[in-house]
Amino acid sequence: MLWVKAFHIVFVASWFAGLFYLPRIFVNLAMVPPESVAERARLLTMARKLLRFTSLLALPALLFGAWLWLGYGIGRGAGNAWMHAKLFVVVLVLIYHHACGRLLRRFETSSSRHGHVWFRWFNELPVLLLLAAVVLVVVKPF
Repeated sequence: MLWVKAFHIVFVASWFAGLFYLPRIFVNLAMVPPESVAERARLLTMARKLLRFTSLLALPALLFGAWLWLGYGIGRGAGNAWMHAKLFVVVLVLIYHHACGRLLRRFETSSSRHGHVWFRWFNELPVLLLLAAVVLVVVKPF
């Protein structure tokens, strides 16, 4: 199970690296002047590739996490409320990931309604989600 745990950590870290960087591309896209067609196209290509790669990294992260959850039997019985909270955080991360895909599609159709400041704040959410997940797993506050 230690191998499974190691792979889970690596894929989660890799998945979050993509979730940290993709919204940074959105910040840059929101700042591109309308006449900079080549810059916009380059950033859109980067965002598409990063979203695809990040999505591929999410799958093994989730599979290894499910393997750990089932293998250790975590979450069953008293004193495991932290795991239920962590699973809720995972659901929030999946929602965030999906939201990134929707935001990218809006940029592709030139229908994004948010400015660069909004995307700067949006970019901070995965940091808070990762912090919550790590604290729940390491500290097990409840």
